[in-house]
Amino acid sequence: MGGLRFFLIEDDPAVRKMLEKLIHESGLGEVVGCAEDGLNVRTADLLDVDVVLIDLLMPGRDGIQTIKALREEGFAGTFIMISQVENKEMIGHAYLQGIDTYIQKPINRYEVLSVLKRVADHMSAIRSLESIRQVLKGFEPPSAARESIPNQAAIEQQAEQLLLLLGVAGEAGSADVLLVMRWLAEQEAKGRPVRELPPLKELYAELVRREYGLSPVETSKEARAMEQRIRRLVLQAFTHLASLGLTDYTNPTFEHFAPRLFDFADIRRRMKELERGQSETKCRMNVRKFLMALFLELKRI
Repeated sequence: MGGLRFFLIEDDPAVRKMLEKLIHESGLGEVVGCAEDGLNVRTADLLDVDVVLIDLLMPGRDGIQTIKALREEGFAGTFIMISQVENKEMIGHAYLQGIDTYIQKPINRYEVLSVLKRVADHMSAIRSLESIRQVLKGFEPPSAARESIPNQAAIEQQAEQLLLLLGVAGEAGSADVLLVMRWLAEQEAKGRPVRELPPLKELYAELVRREYGLSPVETSKEARAMEQRIRRLVLQAFTHLASLGLTDYTNPTFEHFAPRLFDFADIRRRMKELERGQSETKCRMNVRKFLMALFLELKRI
């Protein structure tokens, strides 16, 4: 992969110069544009830009407002926030608006290089996978034969890896989640991609009927048990991510999965509960969002 194309939005010229120097010396890419605030930056200025490094606190329009505006205009690249603010509420709000990670001020050379390399490696992996997918499209079998795709073992292995990252691989509901992932993959293979899950009770009943061939009464009972197991697993993943964030807000697993699998405002509330020593949570679990987001993550692998 060629080097990444960076755009800097930072009001401090010394910081801009330092970042540009680090990016050039690292060999990770080049800086193709700069701005001292976000007021006049538009998506047209970011054509072919891979990564925007943006200051949180700027005159005119701050980093969060700028990110929100650029996302609404359709910019789909990566945002890295540069911040001297340690307020978790504000940083959490930045994640809600679409940042992928952040660098703490004052700028530390090794932290910057570590973050940029991690982002570059992630983007390289995504592009490599996309290239492979494009090549494989030329070898797709006729539609009648596509029902055997994707490989169930591969889907389950990838799902197990994600559940391991989320700290729930050993939970009783992990096998049930794998069934849901397999079902979603099968729908895509049949040319019927699912945009929104059906009512979960109906989905669980269908999976139980298909997998176990039980009587109607037993199916209903097992579907309820599956619902409880999956809900417990989702709650455990939720608490695990909140715990990671509480320990280290820059933990890559927390940074990536917390805003994608859950409502980040709920993650912040759970972090506060954990700080107070509360084992139980008052946050509501959106299981449907978790399952769909988990499947989208599987597709990115």
